[in-house]
Amino acid sequence: MEPERLKDVFNNAFNEINQVRKSSTPTLTPREVGTILTVSTDIANVSGLPGVGYEEIVKFPGDVFGIAFNVDEKEVGVILLGEYSHLHAGDEVERTGRVMDVSVGESLLGRVIDPLGRPLDGKGPVISGKRLPIERSSAPIMDRAPVTVPLQTGIKVIDALIPIGRGQRELILGDRQTGKTAIAIDTILNQRDYNVLCVYCAIGQRASAVARAVATLREKGAMDYTVVVVTEGNDPSGLTYIAPYAATSIAEYFMEAGRDVLIVYDDLTNHARAYRELSLLLRRPPGREAYPGDIFYIHSRLLERATHLLGELGGGSLTALPIIETEAQNISAYIPTNLISITDGQIYLSPSLFELGVLPAVDVGKSVSRVGGKAQLAVYREVAGALKLAYSQFEELEAFTRFGARLDENTRKIIEHGRRIRALLKQPEFSPVPVPEQIVILLALDAKLFDSVPLDRIIDAEHSLRAAVADIPAEVRERFNADAELSDRDREIILEIARKALERFRPESKPVTITKPEVKTEAKSMQETKENV
Repeated sequence: MEPERLKDVFNNAFNEINQVRKSSTPTLTPREVGTILTVSTDIANVSGLPGVGYEEIVKFPGDVFGIAFNVDEKEVGVILLGEYSHLHAGDEVERTGRVMDVSVGESLLGRVIDPLGRPLDGKGPVISGKRLPIERSSAPIMDRAPVTVPLQTGIKVIDALIPIGRGQRELILGDRQTGKTAIAIDTILNQRDYNVLCVYCAIGQRASAVARAVATLREKGAMDYTVVVVTEGNDPSGLTYIAPYAATSIAEYFMEAGRDVLIVYDDLTNHARAYRELSLLLRRPPGREAYPGDIFYIHSRLLERATHLLGELGGGSLTALPIIETEAQNISAYIPTNLISITDGQIYLSPSLFELGVLPAVDVGKSVSRVGGKAQLAVYREVAGALKLAYSQFEELEAFTRFGARLDENTRKIIEHGRRIRALLKQPEFSPVPVPEQIVILLALDAKLFDSVPLDRIIDAEHSLRAAVADIPAEVRERFNADAELSDRDREIILEIARKALERFRPESKPVTITKPEVKTEAKSMQETKENV
């Protein structure tokens, strides 16, 4: 290249650089940096961050994050969200300018993550193009639609007597080891055919229990439509505290996209304890049972986010199943009563029923659904009222039989009918029952077709009846899910099929042998008289 041309090229390049330099104005970005005053269990007190906001994320050395929780004039109380053993007084703390958020999107389906969005299943990082704050306002009342569609759990006693609707909040409570998690897992397994996405939030659970639940979901193919958010018992209390909020934001993403979502909080007892621990460490004044005064608010603002949106907003729904552990069957304790007042009903699991082998151990008398009856399928409503009344009468009368009281025929029939109701409401774990089979069983119970079946053959009779559902005409079965009442003809068809299925389980009547009266001769009579004397 000629020297003159080369000189022109350099001159043009330098002119452009000079123009860019003149047009660009350097800006100074202020960084607000503070220092750690003290570090204790799961919290740190920080000074030098006058502009930090409530629930803003702050960054510590070693990529440890925390949430500003106590914003005082001279210092800030921060909840730590990771391993903090390397932190010391005097270390720098930096503001991030954003609140706590979590990754959301379709890529989370089938994954096991922690509340910060970090994978726990060994399948690589979670790739998502959108993040949502974990703390979000609940939908306004005018954006909510009535709860009209049932959420089928596949559990006979719940679908028939304590129904749940999509958008409802139904509390599951009971003592430890009474089957609370099993009900939640069964409900998740039953959503495969109903196009309902699920979020299972394990809060402060043992790692073995979480692994068992995830293995069950994976074995049954439920992980395809489920997101699992996990904090273990040895995780920092800060992670346990934010876990249900992060899980709810993940569920809200799908709800706002017009999907139906089920979220399980297992369990909020650990969440309340973690919040109490953090509050006491941050010197917040304790109240009843040492819980802070805003413990009701943290749960109400969480559960109020479950709703059914209007059609113009997508029509999605978020159904919440919070779980609470009671102590010695005390449902009037502080946290259980708080959640009973926040939710739309409760399913109470009785340890005495559990010990008797009545599984699921649902106490029908103490359980209630304040919404689900209106969302229940019409066929259920036809039989549920009479069934619940008969079962309640049985439970009341059964107590008298323990004293050996003599019973009249009508009372004996009520008790025998109630025993068969209880036997048929039993259900093995991880085996949801489809709606058509449930309806046929309930109709047969209502017609007292099982009353002549011996109790020791009830299970076999139930299997035979469920197999006979395939013989019901297709147009009748279609009306089960169409929320249409059955006609008298439909009921006759169903009951006739049920009678045939149960016919072989009825005890066969034994033939009676009629013997002629013995004619005594005079000699035989005299011989008997001598022997008697």
